[in-house]
Amino acid sequence: MRRMEGARVGRGFVALACALLWLPLIAACHRTPDEERVRQSISAAADAARNNDADGVLAQVSDDFVGNNGDLDRRGLKQMLALRAFRHDSTGVVLGPISVERQGDRLIAKFTLTLTGGKPDSLLPDQADVFAMSTAWKREGGDWRCYSATWKQKF
Repeated sequence: MRRMEGARVGRGFVALACALLWLPLIAACHRTPDEERVRQSISAAADAARNNDADGVLAQVSDDFVGNNGDLDRRGLKQMLALRAFRHDSTGVVLGPISVERQGDRLIAKFTLTLTGGKPDSLLPDQADVFAMSTAWKREGGDWRCYSATWKQKF
């Protein structure tokens, strides 16, 4: 009887050891696809913008960022975000569905972005603007960073 219990414990230990050895391999096979990582970065930037967190937005942007064909660079974006935070602006940020397509080693993400503004205590925003966004992403180390964005007001 003791021999059978020992065998069961031994087999259980072997099974556990095998599972622990395979776990890192299984986890490596289940990494998040690049397209989903870009969607997550866009959502993180939107969340940061809602909270006036300039560093959170800039964490998603590359050092050589260019917006609207040179109208805005990373430094200008940083200044604009700092001014918003200083003024305690409350801007609502709503993302539409994000489509991502691969172009070589880069990714292009397109979505609508709705910005709303108004008094903090009002139920409805005083104004809203909807933009068609196109963003280009490149891998920097292990992360994806936005290096280019263009936008056009839709309405």
